[in-house]
Order: sequence, then C-alpha cells, then structure tokens
Amino acid sequence: MRKEAMLTAIMSLFHSSPKEPFNYKQVSKIIGVDNAVQKLQVADILYDLCAEDVITEIDRGRYRLNSLGTVAVGTFSRRSNGKNSFIPEDGGSPVFVAERNAMHAMDGDKVKVQLLAKRRGAEPEAEVVEILESKERTFVGKLQVARGFAFLVTENKTLANDIFIPKEKLKGGKNGDKAIVRIVEWPDEAKNPLGEVVDILGTAGQNNAEMHAILAEFGLPYKYPVSVEKAADKIPDVISAEEIAKREDFRGVLTFTIDPKDAKDFDDALSFRVLDNGNYEIGVHIADVTHYVTPGSIIDREAESRATSVYLVDRTIPMLPERLCNQICSLRPNEEKLCFSAVFEMSKEAEVLNSRIGRTVINSDRRYTYEEAQEIIETGEGDNKEAILILNGLAKKIRERRFKDGAINFERYEVKFEIDENGKPLSVYFKESKDANKLIEEFMLLANRTVAEFVGKVKKGQAKKTFVYRIHELPDPDKMENFASFIRRFGYKLKTDGSKTEVSKGINGLLDSVQGKPEENLIETVAIRAMQKAKYSTDNAGHYGLAFTYYTHFTSPIRRYPDMVVHRLLERYLAGGLSVIKSKYEEICEHCSTMEQTAANAERASIKYKQVEFMSDKLGRVYDGVISGVTEWGLYVELNENKCEGLVPIRDLDDDYYEFDEKSYCLIGRRKKQQYRLGDPITIKVAQANLERKQLDFMLV
Repeated sequence: MRKEAMLTAIMSLFHSSPKEPFNYKQVSKIIGVDNAVQKLQVADILYDLCAEDVITEIDRGRYRLNSLGTVAVGTFSRRSNGKNSFIPEDGGSPVFVAERNAMHAMDGDKVKVQLLAKRRGAEPEAEVVEILESKERTFVGKLQVARGFAFLVTENKTLANDIFIPKEKLKGGKNGDKAIVRIVEWPDEAKNPLGEVVDILGTAGQNNAEMHAILAEFGLPYKYPVSVEKAADKIPDVISAEEIAKREDFRGVLTFTIDPKDAKDFDDALSFRVLDNGNYEIGVHIADVTHYVTPGSIIDREAESRATSVYLVDRTIPMLPERLCNQICSLRPNEEKLCFSAVFEMSKEAEVLNSRIGRTVINSDRRYTYEEAQEIIETGEGDNKEAILILNGLAKKIRERRFKDGAINFERYEVKFEIDENGKPLSVYFKESKDANKLIEEFMLLANRTVAEFVGKVKKGQAKKTFVYRIHELPDPDKMENFASFIRRFGYKLKTDGSKTEVSKGINGLLDSVQGKPEENLIETVAIRAMQKAKYSTDNAGHYGLAFTYYTHFTSPIRRYPDMVVHRLLERYLAGGLSVIKSKYEEICEHCSTMEQTAANAERASIKYKQVEFMSDKLGRVYDGVISGVTEWGLYVELNENKCEGLVPIRDLDDDYYEFDEKSYCLIGRRKKQQYRLGDPITIKVAQANLERKQLDFMLV
C-alpha cells in the first residue's frame, strides 16, 4: 500500500469511529497491512498525525480522533494570573485562552470557541467567539470609594481586575466596607468590568462581616428568608393523640442524647432496655423532620437548595428554620418528640438478632455532652451508668468487627478555636474522637447501614427500587501507587494490589504504625488525598472506607437534606409503594454532593481566616513545623504547636533555583541539589499575616 493510500485509509478509520481509540497494530489489521515494514510506516503516520493534532494520544501508543474541530463548545475557566482555559464539553484536554481572546468571558461561562492554528512547538490556543450561558457574576471584596465612583477590590482567584462601580450604584457603601457586587457589563474596550452593589456586609475586619463574606464568596446564604421563618412559625408544636396512636411508644423506655456541648439541634437519641430473654434492645431514634416538612413546601424548597447546614468556626448556618431545628424537631430532654427509628435486638456479643424500622414517639430522659458521657465511661460512675457502659462495650465490639471487615481507621483530629464575644480567637485546641464519640458513631453507622440494606437488598423476583445511597468508591490505582512510593522514604510499605479488604487492611496497618510519630498527620493527609470523595448516588457502589456493601445517610435530617429524602423514600417503601423516578433523585444526589463540598470549602476558609487572625499578633516569632504541601510557588508549612499553616514563597528560597518535582512531592535546587520534601521538619519565622487573602507568609530560619 502506498503512503498516500495508507494515510487516507487511516483517516477514514478514525473518522468512522471518532470515539474509539486504536494502537498501530489494530490500525494495521483494520486497513489490511500485514508486513512488518508497512506496520512501522503506520506507526510513523500515527506519530505525525498526533504531532499535527489531528489525532490525540489518550494513553501510551493508543490514539483517538481529536474531536476538537475548528469550533467547539465548553466551559471557560478564568484565572487572575492570566492562565485562562477552555474545557471542551466532550471531556478533551483544556486549551489555553489568552486574555485578548477571552471576550471578557467569566469563570464558569458556557462558551463557543474557535481553535486557532497551532504554531510549531507552542501549546494549542483558542479564541472565545460567543458566550452561550453566563454564570451568576457576583464577587465579594472591599470597597474603595473615591469622590465620583468606587472600585471593588477582590482577592478572587478568577478575576485580576477590580470592578468599577458608579456612585449611584453604591447602595450606601463606604470606603473599607465588605460588599457583594454584581458585574452588570464588561464593555469590549474597558479594562475593568462595571458593577453594582448587591449588599453591604459590614466593615472589613469585623468578625460578622468577614464570616458573611466567606459564605457569600462560596455562594452560600448568610441570612434566613423571613417568609420561610414565618411558615415555620405556623407549624404547631403539639403532638395529637391520633399521631401518637399510630406510632410505637418509647416514652417509658430509658432514652438519652449525647452531643457536643454547644449543640442545640439534637438529631439522634439512643434508647436502651434489657429484654426478658437477656438480650438488649437498642433504639436509634432520629428526629422525624419530614412529619413537619412536606415535599414542595416553602420550607422544603429552601432546605433542598441549601442541602446542608454549614458549620463555620463561630456559628452554624442552619438548613432548616430555627424553630424546627432547635425546637420542634430537636430531641430535647423531657419533651415528647416524634422520631423515625431503627430498633435492634442485640446479643451480649453485639450481634444483631432482629431489627425493625418504623415511626415512634420518645421522651428523652437526659441530655449528655460528650464530655459527661466520656467521664461515665472512664470512671464507671454517673447517671444511667449501666446503660452507657453496656452500650460502650457493644459499640467497641461492632467497631472491631468493622475493621476486621476492612474499614479504614482515619483518626483525624479537628482544629477548634476558643473565641471571645467579638469572634476574636484566643487559643487553639484539638478535638479528638474519644469513646463517647465512637459509641454514638457506631450506632449511627449501624442504623444507616440497616436502612440501606432494607431497601437495597432485593429478594429474588423483586424489582430494585430507587434509593439515595452514600457511596465511596475504590481509590484510584495510580494515586495509590504514588502514595506507596511516597511513604517508602519514611520506611513504610503498602500493598496496593489484591482484594479491597487486603488493601484496606494494609492502609490500617500503616495508619497504626505511624501513630504518635512526627509524620503521622502528614501520612494520614496524603492517604486521604489518595482516596475518592464520598458522595450521594442512586447507583449503589458500596462504601469502601467503611467496608459496607450498602450505606446511606438517615441519621441527620435536621442538618442534611439527603437524610430527609431517605426518610420520605423509606416511608413510601415501608408502606409497599412503587419505586420513584431514578433520574429525578440522581439530580438531587448531585446537587447535595456539590453543596456538601461547597460547605466544606467555606468551613475550611473560616478556619483559615481564624488561623491568620490568631497569628497576626505573632509576627517575627519562630516556630517548628512540617512541610505540609509542596507546589511550584512554594512550600506550605504546618506549625506543630497550633496546626496553623502558612506559605514560604519560592522567591524567598534564594540560595538556588528550585524546581518542583510533582511525583516526589518536593522542590529540588538545580545546583546544590538541596531538597525540600513533604513531611520534612522545618523551622520558620512568621513574616506576614494577610487577612484579606487568608494567608500566612513564613520565612525559613
């Protein structure tokens, strides 16, 4: 076959199967080439077509048609450093878009681009030709007000330009105010976008203004709509005799809650009694929120859009109106409350002999804080000590069995702040999970798992019903390989292949062996990064981290919308109802997973802000720490004493030219070969605390 004919045959193969990848052997076979010399010619042609961007190498030696024609549709990603990019809809590689070719598109806009002719040796580029859909263009920042106009100065990573605001669009904003501003237009010739003030949050630096600014930055609501609160005020808090008659009555059974000392929304209670046959009956009672909140109501719509309560350092932004979350639904002591419950008959060996799920009425005898319950566990003295000690013993057995089955034991501590009445952080402390926390955790896990199994395990001949699962997929094999090679330099080994139980047992063994060592926190952090994120889905993929085949979220309906959805589906299926439409519930799952991630990011930002505020009067002090992150712009260092994290900018490492080695998580000096690696101990001096950027700058000592 001549070269031209070969090229034509190869091109028609790729065009006829645009999504199929082929290697040179497959191409040779399909176009009818069978001698070794011509096969090498095929390999050469594929190499040339790839260099010209006609086809793309998706992995080593396998090529697919480069589906980016001359025009493509996708998402615009704006960056304040000018490295804008276009992400094609069909999942191809991102393409660089220079600012001059960006048509002032904003981050997240859906755009149509023209792909520019590729220059030899240069990255491919694109030019935005049309903005198809605009994202909500609001930004948070600080106002700079002059005589006839103002600017919003923002630290947003997606916008390099300040926003120009005409005086009449200031809404009373003053110089130095934190504000939310909407971009109204960005004229072609203008350097700055034009905006109007949506809301004034308060004076920059004031705690309230800063916390509201963090919420607004992530698109989270910072106030509760009055109309929703009014709707909640109309809900009666009296339970009728008819309602009680429909339910299993636990009011005479010992019942109590164990929660953090500052909690007001008690989602869950435990009941305990010894049965005549010597076994134990344990009830996991969950606030029956969906009894009060009907689908599609104004309260329900607000809860769905929020999807979760948000826990910032100094406040909770609730998913439900306060009357519901802290009063009517909260399982407060000595008040009759409606619950959805999972009730277990257990042997002394913590084996579940029977379980049932149903609606109940309870009356909690006592409210414990975790600290009070912990004291009873440690001293063996206190109210209801027998029940608490037995429950603790059962929880330990359940937990042990869970780890035997391959659950992964991440013992993370939380950084907490002691804060004065103005929100100023006075000290940092670490919250550890003790036996009292684990007692509650194990029974909640058991209830969640039981509910998921009740719906998910299908009997022979029955159809599968749509349900909301909490899933956690297997770790990415490449990330696990990287993780294994990273820990080798600390002298640890990890088996990354084999059954999932073997791999998770290997991870547990590793986490046990690093306990109490300087690298403990670091190895745990990198291990978590190697894992997938848990999420909600109607497709049950099991929960890898917990080693459960079926798992859901049922136990926190006051603060999580998926739990409310699970309660409603459970009620329907217990009554023998038909399955619901899967696609609608998959959309709810995706929305809730996204909102959970957003809330977590806002929580992290509030911690970061308080850390910078806490360190702002400690400039010049010297601390020991470990390198907690390595990037091309510098080293992140976490201080041992208070876990505050700051950046040593790469420009300050001026004894050499340092290059970033992504695989080994390190910076390497070109001449002297000095290395700064993730996990290395390091001594720094606090150089700068920038509250606007939520950033601490450190200098090496």
